[in-house]
Amino acid sequence: MEKTIVIDEKSVLLKSTAGTAIRYKAQFRRDMFADILSLGVLSSYISTDEDQNNIDLSQVDLSKLDFEVIYNLVWAFAKTANKEVQDPLTWLDTFGEFPIAEIITEIQDLIKSTVQSKK
Repeated sequence: MEKTIVIDEKSVLLKSTAGTAIRYKAQFRRDMFADILSLGVLSSYISTDEDQNNIDLSQVDLSKLDFEVIYNLVWAFAKTANKEVQDPLTWLDTFGEFPIAEIITEIQDLIKSTVQSKK
């Protein structure tokens, strides 16, 4: 699945494939699926239908949310889409702002396509 999102007024192509999880593990030495499951604290705040609204992080227990997982997921999706994407810190430094709540809303379908089977 591919999707273009806007981060800091820049269009960023994201892609999820079978290789994304392996790329994620090679870069971060962590299991992508376990990290996605750790985002379960967000599950009740993420839309399950096509109507995606911004997530109100004021309702989330932020002590249970590892923001690094979100940065890592977005980087892995971007790297899968574009092999020229630099290492995570260099790439993240190209953005003046990185609105987590908006980005989570934008990538939730990529996350779902990664962990759900098609019926």
